[in-house]
Amino acid sequence: MRKAWFGSISAGILISIGGSVFLACENRVVGALLFATALLCICYKGYYLFTGKVGYMVESHKKTDWQNLIIGLVGNLITTFVLGLIIRYALPNLGETANTICAAKLNQTFLQTLVRSTFCGFLMYLAVSIFRDHKTPLAILYGIPVFILSGFEHSIADMFYFGASGIFDVKAVLFFVAVILGNSLGGILLPVLQNLADGKKE
Repeated sequence: MRKAWFGSISAGILISIGGSVFLACENRVVGALLFATALLCICYKGYYLFTGKVGYMVESHKKTDWQNLIIGLVGNLITTFVLGLIIRYALPNLGETANTICAAKLNQTFLQTLVRSTFCGFLMYLAVSIFRDHKTPLAILYGIPVFILSGFEHSIADMFYFGASGIFDVKAVLFFVAVILGNSLGGILLPVLQNLADGKKE
């Protein structure tokens, strides 16, 4: 649990850096490509990112796995939100950009957000599992820009954006319920389907 906590803080720092460079880039394609640096560093260093871990609950779901997952999620969310606030103070222009992005996100329905975050969950699971199984960063380098440019929702990155935006109310809380649920669903569904294809019970 200690490793999950401190690893989640480290991962939150990197996601915040990725979010900052995305906000700073006028060209969305360039920003999306540079954001991938965050997940690359997280995977190479072995830090704890909720969206990269939740799919593995299909393989191992002991009590300690659930505890680590919750601790990791909390650590990711707190770190990115706090760093978002700090970036809003240090770089007000990025805060303005984040405000525009987050206001648009809150115009989505719960179901729209759930679908967008589920598709992000698919890509996050694939990016991390391909990195782990085949020792290649290619799925990260392609998968991260794909989810960003497609408009899919990533709970940890979104928490950074909302921290930087200065927007956080009841509507935002409901937004995050949908995003976390969708990321979890997307991350779990692919390994479940693979187990069914392989004839495994779990």
